[in-house]
Amino acid sequence: MKIGYARVSKDEQDLAPQLHALDAAGCGEVFQDQGWSGASAARPGLLAALEAAKGGDTLTVWRIDRLGRSTLHLLQILEDLHRRTIAFQSIMDGIDTNTAAGRMVFSMVSAMAEFERSVISEA
Repeated sequence: MKIGYARVSKDEQDLAPQLHALDAAGCGEVFQDQGWSGASAARPGLLAALEAAKGGDTLTVWRIDRLGRSTLHLLQILEDLHRRTIAFQSIMDGIDTNTAAGRMVFSMVSAMAEFERSVISEA
């Protein structure tokens, strides 16, 4: 089963584009966080999605920066998913961790997400 996760950091932002994409990707269940920064690891929707995902499932997000902004946190999530035989998919980034290329791209994109967050924090 595909488990979806959507997040926006500000209450006035719209989750609809993410939810539509996750539905189109075939997610059977979608968890969400509205008004939560990607820098926070203790987001209720994320924790619920991670808990709901079981071996053989795929955790799916619209873009990797919706999952998190810290490279370390993203890699910890990926390692946890891998250990539990749960795949990861990022629709817009074209990442599928069932492949070696997907795992490499995941590492590169997560580094860019952390850089983007640093730039935003400097502004």
